[in-house]
Amino acid sequence: MKDWITNVITRELKALRREIESYPNEAALWEIPAGVANPGGNLALHLAGNLQYFLGNVLGNNGYVRNRDAEFGDRDVPRADLLREIDNAIAAVALGMGKISEADLAKPYPEKIGGVSSSTGAFLAHFATHLAYHLGQVDYHRRIVTSESKTVKAMALTELHGSQS
Repeated sequence: MKDWITNVITRELKALRREIESYPNEAALWEIPAGVANPGGNLALHLAGNLQYFLGNVLGNNGYVRNRDAEFGDRDVPRADLLREIDNAIAAVALGMGKISEADLAKPYPEKIGGVSSSTGAFLAHFATHLAYHLGQVDYHRRIVTSESKTVKAMALTELHGSQS
């Protein structure tokens, strides 16, 4: 189960990376069309910060200090910085997940989230679905601001097991 969760979260982060790379220019990352609360750039910062903190710091003790307000408040962050944050999140997932065991999934997650206590496994499932939810928002944001329906193959099944079979 632990490996499956790691693979899914990593796959989604790689898809997020492809989404950010697919924007035609940096300005498009930060456009806020009518009816959209958060541009793709802020969603990328939010997802990277969330995972660097909850998996990298809480589970992996990497020392990451989260600034959630900046995840949603910063604007015009260069694409290269967004991609670096996504890569840092991928590394944080590997670190944090590498420090827990299958048995740890049934144990309480070390920190309350939103005042809620739950098992580590339940929170990891939450992090994976939270990531997928916002990844879909980034995809639609990119499609809206570019008027392109191009896919980045976000649900690549080959990435779940690292094979082409």
